[in-house]
Amino acid sequence: MNSQLMDMLEARKAEMVQIRRHLHENPELSFKEENTSQYIIDFYKGKDVEIQTNAGNGLGVIVTIEGAKPGKTIGLRADFDALPITEETEVPFRSKNAGVMHACGHDGHTAYLLILADCLIKLKDSLTGTIKIIHQHAEETPPGGAKSIMESGILDKLDAVFGIHLFPSHPAGVVGYHGGYAMAGRTYFKLTVKGMGGHGSSPHLANDAIVAGAHFVTAVQTVISRRLDPFEMGVVTIGSFDGKGSFNVIKDCIEIEGDVRYMTEEAQQLIDQEVHRIVRGIEMEFDVQCELSYIPDYPPLYNDPDLTLFVKNSLESMEDKDIRSVLEFPMFSGSEDFSYYAEKIPGCFFYIGCKPKGVEKAYFNHHPKFDIDEDALLIAAKSMAQVVCLYFER
Repeated sequence: MNSQLMDMLEARKAEMVQIRRHLHENPELSFKEENTSQYIIDFYKGKDVEIQTNAGNGLGVIVTIEGAKPGKTIGLRADFDALPITEETEVPFRSKNAGVMHACGHDGHTAYLLILADCLIKLKDSLTGTIKIIHQHAEETPPGGAKSIMESGILDKLDAVFGIHLFPSHPAGVVGYHGGYAMAGRTYFKLTVKGMGGHGSSPHLANDAIVAGAHFVTAVQTVISRRLDPFEMGVVTIGSFDGKGSFNVIKDCIEIEGDVRYMTEEAQQLIDQEVHRIVRGIEMEFDVQCELSYIPDYPPLYNDPDLTLFVKNSLESMEDKDIRSVLEFPMFSGSEDFSYYAEKIPGCFFYIGCKPKGVEKAYFNHHPKFDIDEDALLIAAKSMAQVVCLYFER
């Protein structure tokens, strides 16, 4: 079955590219992916599979492929939402939707998985087990789609779950992996500081919210530098400080927004505790009122070590002209809601190099000029196919 599946995928490489370009031209934001979801549903119509639509808290699609013989059940996941970014590439299939762009490779994830799923459907009589194809909505926007899909119970019987992500840090032909904690968890926060406005000439008659907020910006950085174990990873980012007003007026209220990244739940709990402590201190020190919204949205992504070793060994055993190297990647401080699957199910989320040919330093994911080498689509499909075939042989 393995060699037959690889031949089928190679024969359909152009179709993967065509699907990716169609999706790239027609991106849709998280929770608004009506046309993309319908495109996926239409692709499976008439095929011998069970299709569940509106999965989770949005437009997810779960496709169940039952093999001829009973066995283990695995999940393969690809996300399909886009980002609120105005595209700046010069590709002929650039986004037709103003201010929306597939700048993170989700169009490629969906394209490879659609074709791989179709090939697996055609070979289902050779399958010993069941495969659930997870086309997931809203990866980019908390609370995301993965958490709600897990909470729905649709995937309760999975023995393992696998996913991939395209990254232009490496050229096509490089596949990456990392066991254990692999990607960071993320928390969103918003702090409102309320003081008392006044004239710039009479600060003693006012209570400056900007000064209090500026103190928070400085103090919160000490959580990482002075409270977190130096062998732990943590980042606190202030992304917005809304204190605009007149140059000679003392502001009565400001808003600060940011996010926190961490690699373990223990680090998350410590940073949470310290941020709240600093806010309480600012209230006392500056006699202001603070309202803090602090919402952990994506947990750290933990790749099951044994399953990741299996993936590594499976990929290294391939004798394929397109897959040139299998490398251990470092931990990555970005976040991924695949982590919700891997919290409950043994999971492995691995990486496919997609740096465009002839480019020394590619634009990274979420950049308006982000692009991929479309050869990576076939490599993604082959890599996942290898993992699927060997998993059912374990």
